[in-house]
Amino acid sequence: MLYKNFFSRDIFSELERMQQELDRNLGLSPSIRGSSRGYPAMNIGTTPQSVEIYVFVPGMQPSEIDVELENGTLSVAGERKSTDAPQGATKHIQERFTGRFRRVISLPDDVDANQISAVCRDGVLHVRIARKEAMQPRRISVQ
Repeated sequence: MLYKNFFSRDIFSELERMQQELDRNLGLSPSIRGSSRGYPAMNIGTTPQSVEIYVFVPGMQPSEIDVELENGTLSVAGERKSTDAPQGATKHIQERFTGRFRRVISLPDDVDANQISAVCRDGVLHVRIARKEAMQPRRISVQ
C-alpha cells in the first residue's frame, strides 16, 4: 500500500511561511519572529548616565543604516538586499529577512539630543544617548 503525505513534515514552519507571505503581500511590517517582535532585533536598556540601544543588523554596512532622532523618538531604518541563489538552485527555506525595515523607539524625556553616538561594528549597531545632568539621580547627604 502506498502512503502519501498530504502535510509538510513541519506544519508549523509552513504556517509561519504562509503568514510571512501574507504580511509581505499586505504591506504589514516585516517580522521574522512573529507579530510581537520586529526586524531588526533590538536590546534597549538604561543606566543613570545614558540610554543604550543595540540593533542587530548582521551583514549590513554602516552606510546602509539611517539613524534619526526627532521629537523624542529615535528611528533606525535601512534596507537589506536579497542574495540571489546560484543559477538553477531551488530555495526550500528562506529565513533571512530581505527588504526595507524601520524601527521607532520613544525615548524618555531626560535624554540629551546633543550627546548621541552611533557605532556599527560586527553587525551590531550601538546607539548611546546621554541623559541630562540635572535629571540624573544623586545622593544627598543628611546631616
